[in-house]
Amino acid sequence: MAGIAFVVLSPGADPDEHQVVLSTPAFDLTVVAVPDYTAAIQAAKRLLQSGIETIELCGGFGHGGVAQVCQAVPEAHVGVVRFDGHPGLKGKSGDAFFAG
Repeated sequence: MAGIAFVVLSPGADPDEHQVVLSTPAFDLTVVAVPDYTAAIQAAKRLLQSGIETIELCGGFGHGGVAQVCQAVPEAHVGVVRFDGHPGLKGKSGDAFFAG
């Protein structure tokens, strides 16, 4: 069965606590909430080590955040939902939100 992950940005999230696995006949989907890009990179590495090869990033990740995750796990298939101003990050891109 294929493993897929969705990583969502949620300031204040604890990736060890805020995660769930949804099992379907076709695949398992692991959803992990992370507070910032650093935690997203750590989560992506753990997901890859657990056998997940496809990681989708939520729309809060800006171009810079996506690049950081891709660079950290080049062997993974990384996709992204796109918002230029994410409602969960006060209308900002993750790049702007986490930069200052």
